[in-house]
Amino acid sequence: MKKLRNILAIGFVALMTSCSVSGPLMVTDNDVSTKRGEASVTVWLGFIRPMDSDISIKTAAKNGKITKVATVDQRIASKLFRVTYTTVVTGS
Repeated sequence: MKKLRNILAIGFVALMTSCSVSGPLMVTDNDVSTKRGEASVTVWLGFIRPMDSDISIKTAAKNGKITKVATVDQRIASKLFRVTYTTVVTGS
């Protein structure tokens, strides 16, 4: 019984574990302002959910009303059955 309880506890911890990675992709000479745009897509079990997903720099800049891109970052957040990819753009 104790062994089963330990296995269930380890399984529960594994289910609740997540991982997030973020890193810079590009930096320019343009001024960094308070404008920020994001474009995301979530993948469930290896399948892209919305088929028209677009996480390009252009889409992220458009979402933040940015005309001059200063920095571009990519964030990848992983949970049990899903992974979310996000492109983050700052600029003016």
